[in-house]
Amino acid sequence: MDDVVTARLAELYDASGVLVAVYDGFDRLRYANPAFRQAYFLEPEETPSWAEIMRRNFGLGRGTVLRTADFEAWLKSTLSRRGKTGFRAFETDLHDGRWLWMTETVQASGWMLCIASDISHIRADERAVRQDRDLAIKASFTDDLTGIANRRFLTARIEQILADHRAGADHAGCLAVIDLDNFKLVNDRFGHQTGDLILQDFAQQIQGRLRRADCFGRMGGEEFALTLPDTTLDHARLILERMLSVVRLSRPLVGCPDFSYSFSAGVTISRADDSVSEFYRRADEALYRAKVSGRNQVQSFVDGQDLTAEAQ
Repeated sequence: MDDVVTARLAELYDASGVLVAVYDGFDRLRYANPAFRQAYFLEPEETPSWAEIMRRNFGLGRGTVLRTADFEAWLKSTLSRRGKTGFRAFETDLHDGRWLWMTETVQASGWMLCIASDISHIRADERAVRQDRDLAIKASFTDDLTGIANRRFLTARIEQILADHRAGADHAGCLAVIDLDNFKLVNDRFGHQTGDLILQDFAQQIQGRLRRADCFGRMGGEEFALTLPDTTLDHARLILERMLSVVRLSRPLVGCPDFSYSFSAGVTISRADDSVSEFYRRADEALYRAKVSGRNQVQSFVDGQDLTAEAQ
């Protein structure tokens, strides 16, 4: 696109009543037209993150209507799915009475284009039915305890990594399988309610350190998974090592300030001929190596390396 077309496009967006915004791969606002800034109370040169926009407006009772009493829980749940698919469309309402049809288009790099049109003319009862449908869909993709993505949503993201790799060899991605260390002992010592608090803390620690394209969720029990699209094995391992360092420092139990916990993780990179089960098996095999090597670490699956035999 030449400079003239780019300039014209910017002029059209700026003059439009349609809300237009662009976020980078870390979910920071990089462009918003006047209509978008007016709706979300943003100054002309302001570039906050999406989370900052939502948190600020929720506290002031403006912008998007959020039907929740716990903003941070809502945010964690929403971030676990936001921008993980190439395209999404949904309806949302604003405190000023407008009803918007919002679309999100996401590049492989994580950059997102948001466009919202005013559909307030549609009957309120029809909007309510569709919003109930959207809430039901969200619930079907959410883990009840931690509020992050569940197995169903994660499996779709694993399938997407493999589809992207088949479409182009330069789009390989990684999958990590993660277990909290000695979690049964934690439950036995403190009880299952405390175990649930630790699972929730773990989800909070990891979710806040993801790139937009990454997807972190709970597979069940103390087992979690992380998808890392367009990521090399070395880079994926570095990301996980940084996450492990953060988790080691967490002190989630107010009544037991010395308590800490850790996790073990296995990570592998996709292959063009992979099935979901084979992709997951390799990550799980690397996880096994991390566990038998002492836990509290990250291990990678390397082609041609018998991890099971090496760990014995």
